[in-house]
Amino acid sequence: MSAFFTFLLTTLALLMLVNLYRVVRGPTAFDRMLGLNGISTKAIILLVVIGSGLGQVDMFVDISTGYALLNLVGALAIAKFLEERGATR
Repeated sequence: MSAFFTFLLTTLALLMLVNLYRVVRGPTAFDRMLGLNGISTKAIILLVVIGSGLGQVDMFVDISTGYALLNLVGALAIAKFLEERGATR
């Protein structure tokens, strides 16, 4: 992999750590959920970048699409649960 892909992967990993801070220190459950969705979004981008660097974009796009669908269903389930419970902390 070239230096550009290494830089891009490192930058994405650091941005995931910023979102991890929001997950750990979020004042409300909704902030924690948004932080987790941010981590998932960056993981999807990370998969596509890795696939591009390895020259197998088609396989990694399929994997990232499946991961995105699981993330969407999980986020909707958590939001529905938190809405019915009525708790924000």
